[in-house]
Amino acid sequence: MSVIFGTAYDEGMAEGLRERKKRETRQRISDIATGLFLEHGFVTVTMAEVAEAADVSVNTVYNYFPAKEDLFFDRSSGVVDQLARWVRARDAGESAARAVLRELRADIEAVSPRVGLMEGYDRFMRVIHDSPQLRSRLWSLQQEVQDNLEAALREETDAAPGDPLPGLVAGQICWIHSTVFTAIGREMVKGRAPAEVSREMLALVDDIEELLGDRVLGYAVRG
Repeated sequence: MSVIFGTAYDEGMAEGLRERKKRETRQRISDIATGLFLEHGFVTVTMAEVAEAADVSVNTVYNYFPAKEDLFFDRSSGVVDQLARWVRARDAGESAARAVLRELRADIEAVSPRVGLMEGYDRFMRVIHDSPQLRSRLWSLQQEVQDNLEAALREETDAAPGDPLPGLVAGQICWIHSTVFTAIGREMVKGRAPAEVSREMLALVDDIEELLGDRVLGYAVRG
């Protein structure tokens, strides 16, 4: 029994080490690629150059990142379902839209990098602006965000298949989110201090909330 247990334990440890090494390799490639994109631009940097800088084969890069856009938006997987997660985690008595507004305010007040309030964000935005491929991928990601949010709203409200409200409200909530991010990006590109932009964005969120109708602000209230 002890021999069998020991063999299984060693195999589990080896598997864990392999997975950790994969994650570390993937992260290193991503970090090096990001540095190259910020320095030279997305269009001019090739996958071969990323591989050379990371000291891996081109095939290894493609194994982790099927397209160059995947390298730039490496952390997008945690973003496309963010609004849906915020809505599902809303407090009792809180609507879907108010949950998103609350979360946005919290990130803005904290001057969080998650909403682009960080030094160097202007360089990130310029790379996207200069690349049609990245702008196209960003649009696709935004569509995924809305689709995931609509699905969450349908589940949370038990909406009928033909009910248009989940899609309409999802569109309004995504408008809130994209408006704030666009405004932050616009101000950060000017080279402004994150804390200064934060104060203005809190005022913007208040303005946005005043523009929303009761039907949106009162939709999907958790009982």
